[in-house]
Order: sequence, then C-alpha cells, then structure tokens
Amino acid sequence: MISQLPDSLNLGLAVPAAAIALEAGLLLHDFHERGVRTEYKGDVDLVTEADRASEKLIVEKLRETFPKHGIYGEEGTRANLDAEYRWYVDPLDGTTNFAHGFPYFCVSLGLEHRPPGMVPDQDGEIVAGVIYQPVHNELFVAEKGSGAYLNGRQLHVSKTTHLQEALLATGFPSHKRHENPNIHFYQQLTLRSHGVRRAGAAALDLAYTAAGRFDGYWEFNLNPWDTAAGALMVTEAGGMMTRFDGSPFRLESSEILATNGLLLPELQSFFEDMFAGRDIEPVPTAAEFAARRKAFQG
Repeated sequence: MISQLPDSLNLGLAVPAAAIALEAGLLLHDFHERGVRTEYKGDVDLVTEADRASEKLIVEKLRETFPKHGIYGEEGTRANLDAEYRWYVDPLDGTTNFAHGFPYFCVSLGLEHRPPGMVPDQDGEIVAGVIYQPVHNELFVAEKGSGAYLNGRQLHVSKTTHLQEALLATGFPSHKRHENPNIHFYQQLTLRSHGVRRAGAAALDLAYTAAGRFDGYWEFNLNPWDTAAGALMVTEAGGMMTRFDGSPFRLESSEILATNGLLLPELQSFFEDMFAGRDIEPVPTAAEFAARRKAFQG
C-alpha cells in the first residue's frame, strides 16, 4: 500500500509515518479479531489493552524514525514536547466502537511544526497526517502542500452547495453528556440536512469529509490527537477547517467545523442563529407525539 503513495509526498515525513500507522493498524485488527479486555479511565471513558499496545508500538517506532521529534499521545505519552516537531498520536480512535465490535475505528498520527520561540498555547502548522482504518484497509495520508490521498488516490471534498442536500457527521462525548449542548444542534441539523451520522471516531469523520463521503462535520470539545491529522486531510482535499463562527480552527479543538467550503456560509449562519436562539424548528415531545397519534387513531 505504501508503494501506491505519490512521489510528491515527502519521504522523510508522511511515508514513514504511514508505515508506522499500518503496523499499528494490523495490531488493532488482530486484537479486534480475538477480542480484548476493557477497562474504564474515569466514569465512562473506555480504554483497552489494544489502545495501550498500539500507543507503545507507535511511540517506539516514532522514536526510532524521528528521534528528535516530540510525542503527545492519548494514552499518556508526553515526550520531548519542546521539540520543533510534535506528533499527536491517537493509537485507537473509536475505542467504544472497537470494544463493542463495531468496525469504525482507526489509528491517527498528526505532525505539528513548532518553530523556535512559539508560546505553549500557540498553534504550530500541521504538516503531515496519517489515518489508517484497518478493517477496510483504508490508508489516508496528507502532507502540507502535497494533497490528501486514500490508498494512493488523491482526495477532493464534495461539491454539495446546499445544506438541505448535505450529509453531515458529528459526535458526542462519552462523559458529562448532560453538559454538552450538541444534542440540540444534532436535532436541528437533522431537520435541515439530508441526514446526520454519528459513527464515533472523529479522525475518521474528518477523513471521510476530506474524501467527500461527508459534506461537513462538527463537534464540541475534542483533543489535538483527535483532530490534527484529519484537519490537514480536509484542507489538503480542498475543504475548510474553522470554528463555528468561521474563525480559524484551533488545535485545542473546543469547536470543530469541517466543511467542503461551499457549505461554510450556510452552516456558519446556522450556528449563529442557534447560539442566539433564533429560527429553531419546533420538535414535538414524546408526549405530544403520543397525543397526536392517539387523536389520529381515534
């Protein structure tokens, strides 16, 4: 599969990272086939032996391949974070799916360039990204200025121009769901679009947006390891990464809006209206629905 990648990609960055992601993905696939032990980190956040084994493998390989680079991993790795280059590692994005045997999960590696002199909370530039979905053997690779690719084929975002024709994606947190407002946005965008999918792996949702499978994706309160690689995929495929108000995307990922660009004005207007409480479509409660059904049947 590595041989399918175009020569335009930097052999020193994207291609070695793709080889590491493939190896980690094969490890996950093996765990997926035989089953894993599941634990909790916190009240509802799952972690499996596969998460830890995958991160261990990735960290070892990154240190061998890029000994001067920093590493920031979901499962706790924090190494050389003052380095000029920093890898954001999600060794298993979609852990809940994985634990339940639902085949929507991936490995995600994103590389940030942080020139000397940057302050800690300042974003560098994401220069390379790899997302590998082992069940379907799909390798997404992107490099700054060189495009985004799926198994060697260049990716382009969709050409959908109207929200009512768009297929969107989103996600919900595994903890403190009652404090997250996204159910309201999900409800309203379901009414206004062709549909909303909630599949449970942010990195893949972003890769699918880059591939034109989704026309847009939004979510609240993610982490850099969830978004670093996928954000680059979207922009290198011709899309846009912003916050809900259209301002530049931040790697801290408290607000994520990925679009094909064509839908950005309509979605930005939607978010503005939602936060202001304007133009909200009423939805009947379950009790109201039951009363209407009873009246109709009677």
